[in-house]
Amino acid sequence: MKGRYGIHGGQYIPETLMSEIHKIEEAYEFYKNDQAFNDELNTLLKEYAGRPSLLYYAKKMTEDLGGAKIYLKREDLNHTGSHKINNVLGQALMAKKMVKQELLLKLVLGNMV
Repeated sequence: MKGRYGIHGGQYIPETLMSEIHKIEEAYEFYKNDQAFNDELNTLLKEYAGRPSLLYYAKKMTEDLGGAKIYLKREDLNHTGSHKINNVLGQALMAKKMVKQELLLKLVLGNMV
């Protein structure tokens, strides 16, 4: 893994985790271009997370404003309502493909960590 901090390199990763980080990086480089992986991820995003978000025709708003047809992208209908589900599904699928027995997920809910 390349450092991301200019000419000095560096990472905020304990040395004891470096071998695992290298394995994850190798898996990512492989799976990001793997068609079967991407097909499975896209199926999860569509069928579980509701991606891509559907457009809702706002008929009343369109009529009230009397102009162009207004559509709303309904992110609130997706599980978690944000980008987090996209990230978690990709990471979990990669962990599954790497045959990892443990998966640590960190969810941030308001001010709770």
